[in-house]
Amino acid sequence: MSPRMRRIAIAVAASTMSLSLAGCGMLSATEDSGEATPTKSNDITVGVLMPEKTNTRYEEFDYPIIKAKVASLTSNKGRTEYANADAKSETQATQMERMIDEKVDIILLDAVDSHAIADTVQKAKDAGIPVIAYDRLSEGPIDAYVSFDNELVGQVQGRTLVEAIDTPSTADKIVMMNGSPTDPNAKQFKTGAMSELSGRVTISESFDTKDWSPEIAESNMAEAIGKIGKGNIAAVYSANDAMAGGIIKALRAAGVEELPPITGQDAELPAVQRIISGEQYMSVYKPYPQMAEAAAEMAVARVQGRDIEFDALTRDKVDSPTDKEIPAQLVTVVALTKKNIKETVIADGIYKPSDICTAKYAAACQALKLN
Repeated sequence: MSPRMRRIAIAVAASTMSLSLAGCGMLSATEDSGEATPTKSNDITVGVLMPEKTNTRYEEFDYPIIKAKVASLTSNKGRTEYANADAKSETQATQMERMIDEKVDIILLDAVDSHAIADTVQKAKDAGIPVIAYDRLSEGPIDAYVSFDNELVGQVQGRTLVEAIDTPSTADKIVMMNGSPTDPNAKQFKTGAMSELSGRVTISESFDTKDWSPEIAESNMAEAIGKIGKGNIAAVYSANDAMAGGIIKALRAAGVEELPPITGQDAELPAVQRIISGEQYMSVYKPYPQMAEAAAEMAVARVQGRDIEFDALTRDKVDSPTDKEIPAQLVTVVALTKKNIKETVIADGIYKPSDICTAKYAAACQALKLN
């Protein structure tokens, strides 16, 4: 079994074990405080630091799920303290230092800049506050990491893009719009995508997009169109949905009527609507409830000294630039296209058909039998 497949298998096993243990009551801290833990009661505080607001998932999905799960695991005695850095690493460091000063019991950290935050992670460690890296792998002495298999995300994007390209077309050039250089996930997405694209397509222009900015992606795409020519672009690799929106604006402004296949990631509502209308070819659906609930379970288990449960939730291992063999849980992902919207984001309760099928998209929804 390859190392990547081993990681995926272990991640799935850990997730399955998590659900199994929860079903047996082992992970739930819903007992009386005297029985819940040898070291901490249910009256705990979990600090939650999210990186930015451009990607709407953090405030619409991740944090609300974490908050609800912490409450359910602690008989509604546990609380969360939340802050969003709005893509500013200095702001996040200040937010984290405030949580350290307030003596929260544990911090879930989704880093703006994984390198810049390392010293603050060390401050938390020195204060006796564990830090779990969430979504993005932070540097510094973190206790665990929970995320999706990021190389697999890129592989899914690249593979789906190759399959979508119309080979008889005269257009033969690919534009790559990668994520922020300060986000370690962006590098992994790119590595995964390149493993599928290299040798199969011609990549004419490639950009690393500061702060995952849709506006910068739009500007970069306009630059690429000027160099390549709007009729020569076979497809666009966009690392996420927000940037895909900016890319589409640039293509429309250049007079492109029939859009090339465009990838995305995060299954944001506007992206799902673009997919059903044919503007965006695909997104990567990442089951946020599974990852967010796992993070909450890990945080509560860690604070309450439930070592067996914590180990069951973190059976994978990852390396950061500063630390090796970090306990982790990696969650698998799904390519989201027109064909499986009903079986993914609707079935999982991320969106209702009425959310997707507004008046503008009613005909497209009817064609796909979504409403």
